[in-house]
Parts: sequence; C-alpha cells; structure tokens
Amino acid sequence: MLLPEEILESEPLSTVDQIQNLILDSADFEDFLNELARFSAHQVAGAGDDALCGITLLRDRKAATIGWSSDSAREVDEIQYRLSQGPCLTAAQEEREVYVPDLFDEDRWGPDYANAVASHGLRSVLSVPFHLQGEAQAALNLYSDAPHKFDGDVAARARGYTRQISQALRLAVRFSLHTDSATNLRATLESRTVIDMAIGIVMAQNRCSQEAAVRILTDASSNGNVKLRDIATSLVQSVGGTASRTHFEEPGQREAG
Repeated sequence: MLLPEEILESEPLSTVDQIQNLILDSADFEDFLNELARFSAHQVAGAGDDALCGITLLRDRKAATIGWSSDSAREVDEIQYRLSQGPCLTAAQEEREVYVPDLFDEDRWGPDYANAVASHGLRSVLSVPFHLQGEAQAALNLYSDAPHKFDGDVAARARGYTRQISQALRLAVRFSLHTDSATNLRATLESRTVIDMAIGIVMAQNRCSQEAAVRILTDASSNGNVKLRDIATSLVQSVGGTASRTHFEEPGQREAG
C-alpha cells in the first residue's frame, strides 16, 4: 500500500509545476526562456514529435525572440522582424491566434515571408498569444516541416498550454523589466555621482557658483563633442592622480586673469 507522500510522488507533475521547476532550476532569465521554448515545443507537438518553437516578446515597440528551442527556430522568427510582418507579430500585437496551414499556399504577408520561411524546410506555422496583462505582448511560435501540422487537437493543445503558462511568463517578464530598471537606475546614479563630484571640483578650481560650474562642464562637453559623463570622469580621475590633471575654466576667464 502506498503512503500519501508516495502517491504524490508517483503522480505526474502538472504543466504549471513543471514550469515552476524550470524557473527554479534555471541559471538566469535567458536560460529559463530557452528551456521554456524547448519544453513548449515538446508539450504542444505531442509525445515523440517535437516542433520548432520560439517565444516573441514585443516591448517598447521592438520585437525580439527571447527564447528558442533551437537556432533554426530563432532564425525563422527573425525573418519576421526583418520584414516587420508575419504570424507571430500579428498574434502578439493583436492578441489572436494565427495559423498558417501550408506556407506554399500563404500570401497574407506577401511572398517574401512565406518563401523565406519555406526555404528552411518548413511548411506550417502556428502563433498563439500569451496574455501578459499589460506587462508586454508575446506569442508562442511553432513551426513544422509538415503541412497542416497544427490542425485540430494540436492547436487546441497549444491554446490550453499558453493559457496555463501565461502567468509564469508574465512573472518572468516582470522580473526582467525590474532587473533592467534597476540596472538603468544604478547606471544613472553612478553617472550622477561622478558629475556631482566634477561640479564640486570645478567650483573649487574656479571659485565659482554651482550654476557656473555646470555651465563650464556642459560647454566643455558640447565643444569637445564628448559625453558629459566622460568629461566628468576624466576630471575626477585627473584630480585623483590616475590621469593628467585637467583644469576647466569659464570662457574668457584666462584672458581676464
């Protein structure tokens, strides 16, 4: 007789549980997305019959494949980005399922798209949107070398699957957005710190006001076509003894002296 914990261990994991395990086992966000794409290809295509899979994310008006089951999946996704049209972009932007039964008979996005994807030996495409509730827009892209691969049960399985994992992908995207924001904020603060230090140095060197020091630095940046942060870094380093010392003066100050 099986004990309750043994019964639980013998039961197959649900899709959500398997996705959670992927999150826990992945080294980082990129690793998770690639594992998710490989897992998705297997789950949707069915046992013993994988498809190519890519995950498209639209954010800040830019599209990118953020997870792929193979290099071939990423390459065929990127055909759409170069042409600015295709089933995965339509699915993500309009949040609706898009199915291409046979690329040989497809003309919705012009001949360039269908011919380019077919040249990779592929015949059918299915793009199913994720529902990320405002975090971004995304779609699951499936490719097969068989025409009409995603008819009937396979399409239904893909719809059910994306519903199940939309929450996990939404959380992953939110985490990525926060990580990007934190990185950008840290860079901004570091930049602000070195600029403030440079302003203080110029004030001391020229015995001028903060407003005048800011003007001196911005003029130096503009005249030299150099970023303000780089000007500030150079000045701070020169005072610290790690580079030749630089003294910034207001225009006309030297002549007046």
